Amino acid sequence: MCLSIPSQITRIDRSRNLATVETMGVAREASLDLIDRPVDVGDYVLIHIGFAMNKIDEADALQSLESYKEIIAAMEAEEQEQFITQSDHSTHRGEDE
Repeated sequence: MCLSIPSQITRIDRSRNLATVETMGVAREASLDLIDRPVDVGDYVLIHIGFAMNKIDEADALQSLESYKEIIAAMEAEEQEQFITQSDHSTHRGEDE
């Protein structure tokens, strides 16, 4: 499965047809060769294997980013709980031996 997180264009190099995009705090370059409409700095795009594929509405992009942040926060909390549970279990096992 492939998830495409909305990325905001922060710079465009028209001579190379490349955009610098920011995805949840991470900057990278993406080719504009496959995008089907004009884009500008500030626009949101979906990236797949290094290519901007679709331009998306800002409101939709921000809503998606908020959902991703909630998922990440939930995953982190679950991983923390698993770590605590596993650590607690191994401590008790060590005491029993």
